[in-house]
Amino acid sequence: MEEDLFQLRQLPVVKFRRTGESSRSEEDGISGEHEVQIEGVRTELEPVELEDGAAVPKEFANPTDDTFMVEDAVEAIGFGKFQWKLSVITGLAWANAMEMMILSILAPQLHCEWRLPSWQVALLTSVVFVGMMSSSTLWGNISDQYGRKTGLKISVLWTLYYGILSGFAPIYSWILVLRGLVGFGIGGVPQSVTLYAEFLPMKARAKCILLIEVFWAVGTVFEVLLAVLVMPTLGWRWLLVLSALPLLLFAGLCFWLPESARYDVLSGNQDKALATLKRIALENGAPMPLGKLVISRQEDRGKMRDLFTPHFRWTTLLLWFIWFSNAFSYYGLVLLTTEFFQAGDVCSISSRRQEVKAKCSLTCEYLTEEDYTDLLWTTLSEFPGVLVTLWIIDRIGRKKTMALSFLVFSFCSLLLFLCVGRNVLTVLLFIARAFISGGFQAAYVYTPEVYPTATRALGLGTCSGMARVGALITPFIAQVLLESSVYLTLVVYSGCCLLAALASCFLPIETKGRGLQESSHKEWGQEMVGRGSHSPG
Repeated sequence: MEEDLFQLRQLPVVKFRRTGESSRSEEDGISGEHEVQIEGVRTELEPVELEDGAAVPKEFANPTDDTFMVEDAVEAIGFGKFQWKLSVITGLAWANAMEMMILSILAPQLHCEWRLPSWQVALLTSVVFVGMMSSSTLWGNISDQYGRKTGLKISVLWTLYYGILSGFAPIYSWILVLRGLVGFGIGGVPQSVTLYAEFLPMKARAKCILLIEVFWAVGTVFEVLLAVLVMPTLGWRWLLVLSALPLLLFAGLCFWLPESARYDVLSGNQDKALATLKRIALENGAPMPLGKLVISRQEDRGKMRDLFTPHFRWTTLLLWFIWFSNAFSYYGLVLLTTEFFQAGDVCSISSRRQEVKAKCSLTCEYLTEEDYTDLLWTTLSEFPGVLVTLWIIDRIGRKKTMALSFLVFSFCSLLLFLCVGRNVLTVLLFIARAFISGGFQAAYVYTPEVYPTATRALGLGTCSGMARVGALITPFIAQVLLESSVYLTLVVYSGCCLLAALASCFLPIETKGRGLQESSHKEWGQEMVGRGSHSPG
């Protein structure tokens, strides 16, 4: 007997600190630590220290707690094969940038082929943004009420159907309605970010969301290359049909897509959430935590009032302005780039605008090979924006990344006051677009992180809707106001981004190093702190 006790004393005992909620007694809850007693012999516990953001080692992945949360399971399982597959599938939905890029190619083609006046050509672009603006909040509400997978699948299939149907439009009124319905579907595609973010461990979340944004840039580049091959031979109708290819691939693969475990827990589907987590663990080759999965059921999901509770009121208002400024400046720069390149420099733009006004509105100019090359180079500037944002977002935080992006864009806009040559102009426009696209990507990282699961999709949807308002207004500045004063136009964009930089700094919550909040009925507490965080209490 004494020999057995001696051997037991030599065994190491591992101590775990709880990260989730537990149903233990108050005495246990105070310390969060448990000791082992063997027939009156007290054995000291050996603490296991983890580095910041480090996953729980496989041999210790089953803590002694009797309960765990989805956040604990996601962190313990880590990033693996499942997340790589999810990246590709949600990325295919995000490649719907082709449906946006096609507007700059389709408009001049229809202008020539159907002899459309300028206002009808502009309306063809605006109706897509109207559709996106009107549907973004609705898709967010559907995703919060009925599931992220449901909202995303319906919006993608909707966009795919009306996108292909647009290629068969016989007259202008038909294509106007059909493109508006395409915009209505595109308004729900950002929910792919919501679904994707809820399966990512804290350490990998920012990088992965930024990398999925690469699919947007790849989609725009692919659209330009597709237009170069298809437009001279098959025409714009085939271009519309072939541009739906990424969404068609998504429709074929979406059967594999799981529902968010965080959503299932919030809607009371504990067994379904647990099955999803076990599936991820199996695919990643990682063990599941032992114990019972904690559920925090909340029936009133996706309610607009939850965005304006005392905890989130200022966050919501500031984010709406940030998203508005992002789209207002991004699409404004796209429009200004064409004007500046055609004029040669900023100082010559006023005289050129007068020449253009003197022309008939039916003057027809097809896109040339040089035009496609310019479109391609302008689009490629978004890749450096992704890389810069990827490098700084986990170093300085989400808020400072957005603020820095707005400040650099504003500074480049002010430098355009100088009568610089074509080469310097190209460099300034390249830098400005890289940073404003980077700011947009940082907003896509921050927004799903800051809202709880109960309103995450709605929060992202309303922000996306405000961005479309900015996209609708910006042509009146970049085209109409530009005719009066190029300098006043630049002041408007620069001033807007300076205010957006301030708004980014005043956001109440920094989400760097924090987990995702589940219920909107809880304050930012222990469930929001990741495993690697060492904040007190």
